Amino acid sequence: MSKKLGLALGAGGARGIAHIGFLQALKEEGIRPDFVSGSSMGSIVGACYCKGMTPEEMLDIVRELRPSDIVNLGIAPITKLGLMKWTKVRKMMSEHLENCDFADLQIPFCCVAVDLKSAKLIEFKEGSVVDAMLASSSMPTVFRPVEKDGMLLVDGGVLCRVPFRQVKKMGAEVVVAVDVLGKCYPVEKVSNVLSLVMRTYDIMDEQRTRLQKQRYGRVVDLWLEPDMGDVSQYRIKFDQEIYDAGYRCGKENAENIKKLLEE
Repeated sequence: MSKKLGLALGAGGARGIAHIGFLQALKEEGIRPDFVSGSSMGSIVGACYCKGMTPEEMLDIVRELRPSDIVNLGIAPITKLGLMKWTKVRKMMSEHLENCDFADLQIPFCCVAVDLKSAKLIEFKEGSVVDAMLASSSMPTVFRPVEKDGMLLVDGGVLCRVPFRQVKKMGAEVVVAVDVLGKCYPVEKVSNVLSLVMRTYDIMDEQRTRLQKQRYGRVVDLWLEPDMGDVSQYRIKFDQEIYDAGYRCGKENAENIKKLLEE
């Protein structure tokens, strides 16, 4: 009998589109996870997939997505703790996910966010999926934090880029981690304050993830990094190359995953 498979889908902004390609490849190979965890963009893709949305449907949505569908600048970004409001994204995701709770999902799912008040990693496994997903994706300085149950929540990637331990705790016997950010490539220049903040965040994130892999890596049976070169995670326009990288990664590792499930 096949072992239970858990997928940990990592943070990655625009590079997270690779998760859709990866899931499409697994679908074609007849591989379906029993559990899914996600952080930031991984939480968005993971939530949609666990609700029952196919990779093809997700791909159609992101292909048609325009910057105006996401960008919703707020006034007084300094006092409101972020440049953009969640209004447009919340409306869009509520429609796609039908305002479901975690209990309504077809595949058990969890996602992570960080509470700024307690400085702790928060795991979401119940309640509103949209609330949890938006909290997990609230990139500091870009999107406003999500206020929920007395917490002030920001991007799960602040403390946990790839939530592999979380999917293991859910019951996964085989854990496959998909890290779409991978290596932090050198850059030619840092042009403004926002890019300074993002670059600093990227460097810290890479080092923290490397240390977590060293400390807890035995939990992961297969750690995958789709090859996208130095494509920025901060772009908004759809990039077919990102999707293709995830798809290739899934195809190239499908047999390895099947073997792990049968061992």
